[in-house]
Amino acid sequence: QVQLVESGGGLVQAGGSLRLSCAASGRTFITYGMGWFRQAPGKEREFVAAISWSGGTTYYADFVKGRFTVSRDNAKNTVYLQMDSLKPEDTAVYRCGVRRSPYGSSGYSNPFSYEYWGQGTQVTVSS
Repeated sequence: QVQLVESGGGLVQAGGSLRLSCAASGRTFITYGMGWFRQAPGKEREFVAAISWSGGTTYYADFVKGRFTVSRDNAKNTVYLQMDSLKPEDTAVYRCGVRRSPYGSSGYSNPFSYEYWGQGTQVTVSS
């Protein structure tokens, strides 16, 4: 049974940092891209960041470029999201996902290209 478990969320003041983790179990995903999405109350889910299966290519939404860094450790089947310079508008539930198809170099911002999802972790940034 495939399971993705996010951790690392919490309450932080504006300008602070958090590091999210997403641990996958049930199978290995070393040949699959992984991504992070978020959803705030009353808003649609939006793409945040993604990383290719090798970790060699990363993708970011414009609103997090220069502030967030996505990385992965294939030996641990885990993907990370380092979030710095957090803003109140970053408040949301953050979820990680694993892509449907192995390898791949496009479509990372499309949530329908992801097959497995975690339950999410709440990030709250106070002003």
